[in-house]
Parts: sequence; C-alpha cells; structure tokens
Amino acid sequence: MASVQSVKPETEPAVPERRGLKKGLYLIPSAFTAANILMGFIAIMASLRGFQLVGVGTAEAFARAAAQFDNAAIAIGVAMFFDMLDGRIARMTKTTTEIGVQFDSIADVLTFGIAPALLVYTWSYGSALPEGSPLHKLGWFLSFMYLMCGAFRLARFNVQAARPRLIAEGTIKLDKKSFVGLPIPLAAGMLAAVIHFAPTPFIQYGKQKAELYSTLVMAMTACLGTLMVSTLRYSSFKAVGTTRRSTRMMILFIAAFGVLVWLFSRYILLASVTLYVLHGLVFRLFSFIRRRPEAKKSSL
Repeated sequence: MASVQSVKPETEPAVPERRGLKKGLYLIPSAFTAANILMGFIAIMASLRGFQLVGVGTAEAFARAAAQFDNAAIAIGVAMFFDMLDGRIARMTKTTTEIGVQFDSIADVLTFGIAPALLVYTWSYGSALPEGSPLHKLGWFLSFMYLMCGAFRLARFNVQAARPRLIAEGTIKLDKKSFVGLPIPLAAGMLAAVIHFAPTPFIQYGKQKAELYSTLVMAMTACLGTLMVSTLRYSSFKAVGTTRRSTRMMILFIAAFGVLVWLFSRYILLASVTLYVLHGLVFRLFSFIRRRPEAKKSSL
C-alpha cells in the first residue's frame, strides 16, 4: 500500500476588505452636495414663478408671488444646512476628495450665487422699478456683481486651501479657525433671511416706498459682495464639537436653536445671520483699536 502522505491544511483565505462600504462613504458628502444643488434649482424656479405672478398685477397674484419668494428663501436656508453637513461629514469620515471640493464649489455658485442674486432681483427692484430706469439698471448691475464677488470668493478659498504656501506675499494666511472674507453661504443666507422676514414684493408698497426699499436692498447687496472679497476674518466654527464637552453643548445648542427657528423662524434666522455678518466688522474694529495704543508705544 502506498504510504499515506500527510496533507498540510490550506491556509484560510484572508477576509476581503469591505471596499464596497468604504466606497459608499464617499457618496454621502456628494449626496448632500447634490441636495444643495436641488435646493438652488428650487429657489431659482420659485423666483421665476414669483416674478411671473407679479406681472399679473392682482391682489391674489401678489399673495401667491410672496409665497413663491418665501419658498425660494426657505430653499436657500435648507441648502445652507446641506452645505454645512457635506463638508463636516467628509472630514469626519475622511472622505474628502479633490472632485468633491470642486463639486461643492460649483454647487455653491449655483445655490448661493445665482439663486439669491435672481431672488433679490425678482423680489425687489426688478419688479418694482421701471424697466430701463437708471435705478433699475443699477440694481441689475449690483446683482451681477454680487454673483461675481461670490465666485471670486470661492476661487480664492480653493486656491488658499490647496496651496497656501504658494500664494503671493501679502495674502492673508489661511487659518482653520476662521474664513478670509464673508463666506458665500452666509451672504446668501442674509438675503434669504430678509426675504423670508418680508416676502411681499416691493411693487405692492407703492412707488415712493418701493424706490426707497429698493435702494436699501441694493446697498445691502453691494455690502455683502464687498464683504465676500474683503480680508475680514469670520469664524469657521470647525473646532466646535471636537471634544466631548463641546459636543454635548453643541447638541443642546442645535436643539434649542432648532426649536426657536420652528417657532420664530422669521426673527431668529434674520437676527442670527445679521450677527454673523456683523461680527467680522466688529472684530476688525476691535483689532484696529487695540493696535493704535501699541503703535503709539513703539513710536515713543
């Protein structure tokens, strides 16, 4: 009989990596970015529909137009929530990619650049001022410049984030704790909060009030565009929630803020965005006042 040879047991196959699950994580931030784009598209369509209803000229049409403008403003506010989540989720899951960064920037140009520029135009001076008048042309120009400033703000942020050491001398160094210039979602949020607070189209207020309110809105739009391309520092709040204690406080704050928004959205949203927009100016003023005594001491 042939000798029975000992057969060595085969080594167990290695457990395959769960690559499918890992790849699926990369889709989550992109899904929130896609939702951001959807909200921007909804805001644009609602703005166009509201502008169309304003042209009808009846009281019922004006009421429906106000509802459309309000829906557009709410869509921009929801888009801000999605925009905040996609970046935070990408950092938490370590799924940040170059294509995701570019995808997010394109979404921001649409939702926080084109959509609010169109919304503020159709809601205010676009419908209230005579076509072709100097004030109407100025409003058209300022809406366009708001869009251009927002696009430049995003381009500058992407360049600074990608290669901060290659920026020319004199450029503000990128800091994770703060943004350089007003972020475009907050600029759009300011316009959306104002419209959500008073969605009635300006044409209903009469000629004199419509011109006055249109001038104020133009000034606000110009200021927001200027703040976006400025070098003012704005808090990024990226460090919030990194520790256990701050996470608990953040959860409580979000819960309280959410309830207040649900009950008093028109007032809470407008006050919150206004405070954020102004805090960059206040910080710059305090730093300027603080530097003056130091400059006097060094000159002595």
